[in-house]
Amino acid sequence: MSEKIEAQSGGGLDTLKWLIVMVLFSGLVAANYHYEEVSVLYRALAAVAVVVVVGFIAATTNKGTRFLGFAKDSRTEVRKVVWPNRQEATQTTLIVLVATLIMALILWGLDGIIVRLVGFITGIGF
Repeated sequence: MSEKIEAQSGGGLDTLKWLIVMVLFSGLVAANYHYEEVSVLYRALAAVAVVVVVGFIAATTNKGTRFLGFAKDSRTEVRKVVWPNRQEATQTTLIVLVATLIMALILWGLDGIIVRLVGFITGIGF
């Protein structure tokens, strides 16, 4: 049973990979700060290269593999969604705008009534 749990968690190799990821990210931040006289283009290209390498390393861990599986499943589910056409989207937007306008007018009217009522009770004219 414990071997099964240890195999699922990835053990020490996953920990080593995450440590490498953190060291590479820290090195990227330090290098970006240290080499600020170097062109932004070169620093950005180096940052992209480091992020790609870190992404590959992180993807080989247990958590990274599970995340990639989740992302693939999510993409599959998004493809199954029936998206509204342009007319449906426009109609829904108009309904929301009208409902918002009506609620705004109701709240504005209630606010005006309450202000006048409080002004009448306290004797302070607004």
